[in-house]
Amino acid sequence: MLEGLSAFPPTPTDAEGTVQAEALARLIDRLATAGVDSIGLLGSTGGYAFLSREERRRAVEIAREAVAGRTPLIVSVGALRTDAAEALARDAQQAGADGLLLAPVSYTPLNEEEVFQHFVAVAGASDLPLVIYNNPSTTKFTFSLDLIERLSQLPTVAAVKMPLPAAGDFAGEIANLRRRTPPGFSIGYSGDWGAADALLSGADAFYSVVAGLLPTPALALTRAAMAGDAEEARRLDTAFEPLWVLFKQFGSFRVMYAIAAELGLFHAAPPRPVLPIPDEALPRMAAALEALQG
Repeated sequence: MLEGLSAFPPTPTDAEGTVQAEALARLIDRLATAGVDSIGLLGSTGGYAFLSREERRRAVEIAREAVAGRTPLIVSVGALRTDAAEALARDAQQAGADGLLLAPVSYTPLNEEEVFQHFVAVAGASDLPLVIYNNPSTTKFTFSLDLIERLSQLPTVAAVKMPLPAAGDFAGEIANLRRRTPPGFSIGYSGDWGAADALLSGADAFYSVVAGLLPTPALALTRAAMAGDAEEARRLDTAFEPLWVLFKQFGSFRVMYAIAAELGLFHAAPPRPVLPIPDEALPRMAAALEALQG
């Protein structure tokens, strides 16, 4: 579950934030059929922060039925309050999750002890493996090596999902993390344009936005990089480059809704106040998708 490609699909909803059950079930079935190694439900791409507790649980129940035991489900349980995150962890386990993903969501900036105690409480709310979500671009909190080492000693904390290193030194960062964490602790990355470099440098997993809607080419890139085939991995990464440009310009969250509509997977607007990408960008997105299929 904590190795290979973890695909993070959007969560289609109506304007009131009610999950579109049939559309979500189709996405989950599509990912399981493609053979991704895990499905990251209700991650940042899944818009968890825009959903009520009830809809988040309902999404897990829909996904569990659709996946039918074929692929592990890693469910995000981030929330502003610790007690709310604990409740979400219990909900996810009861609804059939296989693992949990936790980011330190906050309005007031948090310090390391606050984040540590938050993780202790949420990790204790279930017996599922928990992935540390180090996502400073969204949460404005960066996990230090000391904090990751400390958290990795907790019984259920089994992995970390890292941002791309600023200096691009994947190998050095992975080596430092391996020295500071227990054997078997999974080190993964997110930020799709860094997938090839991260996996070629020895990362255990890649947590992918684009795989949530384009699992086949994302799997091809992942498998090549994990096999050490740098030439093929970089060739496939080059094919993705027009899409990476759009992700960086507009944000992957917005672009994924446009991709879903272009491919006929679902039709829904991003949750407000987020707006769709501008109409003038749609031909570029269509051309990027065509390049991947060619």
